[in-house]
Amino acid sequence: MLSHEQTPGVTVSQQCDAYVWFSQRAWVEINLGALSHNVQQLKKIVSDTTSILAVVKADAYGHGAVTVAKTALQNGATWLGVATVPEGIQLREAGIQAPILILGATHTPEQIHAIAHWRLQPTIYSPKQALVFSQELEAVNYNSSLPVHVMIDTGMSRLGTNWQSAGEFVQFVQRLPHLNMSGIYSHLATADSPDTTVMNLQHQRFEKAINEIKALGIKLPCVHFANSAGTLVDSSLHYDMVRPGLAIYGLSPAPHLKAGVNLKGVMQVRARVTQVKTIGKGTGVSYGYTYIAPEDMRIAVVGIGYADGVPRNLSNKMQVLIRGQRVSQIGSITMDQLMLDVSAIDDIQEGEIVTLLGQDGDEEITADDWATQLGTISWEILCSFKHRLPRVAVS
Repeated sequence: MLSHEQTPGVTVSQQCDAYVWFSQRAWVEINLGALSHNVQQLKKIVSDTTSILAVVKADAYGHGAVTVAKTALQNGATWLGVATVPEGIQLREAGIQAPILILGATHTPEQIHAIAHWRLQPTIYSPKQALVFSQELEAVNYNSSLPVHVMIDTGMSRLGTNWQSAGEFVQFVQRLPHLNMSGIYSHLATADSPDTTVMNLQHQRFEKAINEIKALGIKLPCVHFANSAGTLVDSSLHYDMVRPGLAIYGLSPAPHLKAGVNLKGVMQVRARVTQVKTIGKGTGVSYGYTYIAPEDMRIAVVGIGYADGVPRNLSNKMQVLIRGQRVSQIGSITMDQLMLDVSAIDDIQEGEIVTLLGQDGDEEITADDWATQLGTISWEILCSFKHRLPRVAVS
């Protein structure tokens, strides 16, 4: 029988089958049950005619792209979105056959050849780039038409052709050999803001661009506009497809959107206590002595640090969970280790599990909590955990 060291949410058989996991000082758990739930919840929000593209770029926001992609597709998603060509290739090499949209910039011959070979769908964002694609495919005697998605800039000021020239741009792309316009899309800049002024302006611009294209007698392909926030805030933004990212991973893009959907956190970060010791009053802890013991106390050393993705700026600010109780981190967080004040918990043992992000008992610490403390966003927190922390799928 396992003691309280058994990892929460993991069956005994899973733990017995994962010796390597048990030997780890720290790891990231990916709750596939929560992931499945989130995709299913998002599927309920959109109509039967609206597809879901699961955004799995940046290794699925640090969750593991292949595992996340397969789970999302099994639970209602039909498309995948990545940022780079290698990210798309990784999914294809894993046997994934679903349409994959590259959301980032591509333009080199090597990228174009790989896109065609691996049946990826690139974003076309300028006449120059479109021409390069067409000419390169012609040069290699490409005997088909490559599906592409035209990107319209409606106010993000990132990739995309200005919305005012969308009709002209689409006509140009359509005239080029070897390119088949399979999608038209834009991206929302402020859909997570309670103030919808900019979002509404972008929507108006997108509608004008779409109407201009239709007026030219061009049949619209797949039209998509909404990110996670757009998906949650307004069904008129859904069109033919939505592109949720953060929501798939169980976090709301903004506090005021939480009530719109029941999401469950997918990522949990855990580590093990490596040593427990008693230090006397006045003893300094860690580099720089940023913490001095105010009294005799027991501390626990934990095998995780900023090289694993725990922000050093959380030093002396963060709390973690042990046995469902909150304890404070003390001293500077180091490259591979951090220290905790465990004076209030009896008989802490080496090997016990510490939850940095996730749930333990009735308590939970989320990426939003860290982001608030650091003045950043939860997206950055999720993407920060390095791959020397193994990803372990749990249910």
